[in-house]
Amino acid sequence: MKPDGIKVRKNSRCLELRYGDETHELSFELLRVLSPSAEVRGHGTGNGVLQSGKKDVGLLRIEPAGNYALKLVFDDGHDSGLYDWHYLRHLCLNKDSLWQDYLDQLTAAGAHRESLLINIRGL
Repeated sequence: MKPDGIKVRKNSRCLELRYGDETHELSFELLRVLSPSAEVRGHGTGNGVLQSGKKDVGLLRIEPAGNYALKLVFDDGHDSGLYDWHYLRHLCLNKDSLWQDYLDQLTAAGAHRESLLINIRGL
C-alpha cells in the first residue's frame, strides 16, 4: 500500500507516512537498523548483522525507486536496500514490537544504540 503522503521531519528525526487518516512516524534510527538491505539482513536466513551505534543517524535524502519503493540515504554512508511500500507499511504497523525486538537483541549482544565515539567521550 503506497502512502498518500511522505514527509521528512528533520527536527524530530523521523519519516512521516500518511495513509488516509492515519499518520505514522518512523525514526531514522529504526529505518536504519531495520534496513531491508543484504548488508543488514544478510544473504540468507540467520545471516543478519545487528546494527549498533545508530542512535543519531541522519537521513540525507530519499530517492524514488520506480513506483514501488524508496531508497533512503543515511549520513553514515548506508544507501543500499529498497524500502518497498509493503515493507514501509509493515514497519508502521509493527514498529513497537520490532523496536523492542531490536532493543532486546542489543542487550543480548552487549551492544548500544550510541556510537562508539559517544561512548568514548563519556568515559
